[in-house]
This record gives sequence, C-alpha cells and structure tokens, in this order.
Amino acid sequence: MRELRFARKGSEAATALVVFLHGYGADGADLLGLADVLGPQLPGVAFVAPDAPERCAGGGFGYQWFPIPQFDGSTEAQRQAGIDASADDLNGFLDARLLEAGLASDRLVLFGFSQGAMMSLHVAPRRTEPVAGVVAISGRLLRPEVLAVEAMVKPPVLLIHGDQDPVVPFGDMARAGDYLVAAGFETFGHVMTGTGHGIAPDGLGVALQFIKKCLSI
Repeated sequence: MRELRFARKGSEAATALVVFLHGYGADGADLLGLADVLGPQLPGVAFVAPDAPERCAGGGFGYQWFPIPQFDGSTEAQRQAGIDASADDLNGFLDARLLEAGLASDRLVLFGFSQGAMMSLHVAPRRTEPVAGVVAISGRLLRPEVLAVEAMVKPPVLLIHGDQDPVVPFGDMARAGDYLVAAGFETFGHVMTGTGHGIAPDGLGVALQFIKKCLSI
C-alpha cells in the first residue's frame, strides 16, 4: 500500500471530513481551493485533498489514480491493476484520516471530480462501513456490471455532470445512475446546463446542500 501525500484545510478539531479526489493529471491542490467556498457553510468540517499515487503517464504536471490506455498507451490489464492498487491506497488513506480525527465513517464525505469521481464511486460501495455520502462530478462508474454483487454498503450518491462535457461523455451520468438505482443506492442527479468538463457554480451549490444533508449540518 502506497502512502498518499495530502494537504488539509478547515477545522482542527473536526467533527466531519470531506475528502477531495482530483482528476487525471491534476493534484490535490486542484480541488482544495473549494474548501474556501464550502467551509463557511460547513462548520466543524475539515477538508483533505490527497495526491493520487502515480505520476501522470499521459503527460502534465500532476498525478493519476490509474492509467488511461488512449492517453498513455497502457493496456487494459494495466488500467484494471491500477484501479485495484489505487483503491487499496485510498482505503488505507481514508482509514488513517478517520483514525487520527477520531471519527466514524459516517462523518466522511467523498467528493470526486473526473477520475477522482470514478474512484469515489468505486471505493465507497466496497468499504466495510458506509461513508456519509459521495459527490461524483463529471465521472463514470467503473465496472458497473459487478456493482450490485460487490457492494458491501450503499451510501447516498450525488451525480453531477455538465451536458457539454467533451472529456467524459454526459451519457455516462445516466448510465451510472441506472446501475446505482438498480443496485439499491439512494441516488440524486444534477445537470450543469451548458457546462463542459468542470464544476459550475450551480453544481457546487447542489453539492454543498447534499453534503449538509449527509452530515446533518
């Protein structure tokens, strides 16, 4: 298991955690700035943003959770192995952060963007204890066909996607939602009209209200 570097903002004596998971080629700092917007509305919450465990093989300054064959020439087997390895790393990271904060899993929200959203949706259902909720923006469901069989817990999920996304197709949102609902997850969705591969203000506002509900703030 690889140890993930991370940065942190927010309450020192946290009553809840929001963990940001960045997209392909970025790093934790890419999303940590959202803490400045969300923090005033989420008293007692600490925000943690790890770097993914591998340098981005497809170029760029940042990191990747797993390789992407069409970007870096990796094989499908390498992609799948990368998903599994990063899932182990992320689970270890989440356990460590909860332990040091003295919090249970139901005080944790995963907030992922793009590849980080994919990891959030992949890891959260397979943990032994449910997290409070998952915000997945501009992502997709990895291995959707085995979700119903492999899911050990079913936290509430919010899917957010721009309808003009040129990177991760907008249709992946509906596909993920169909599989999640079929597997018994409480699933919510929000379309960012006219938005590409990013986070629009309306999407962030919906995410904030979802987090507040999940953490009873």
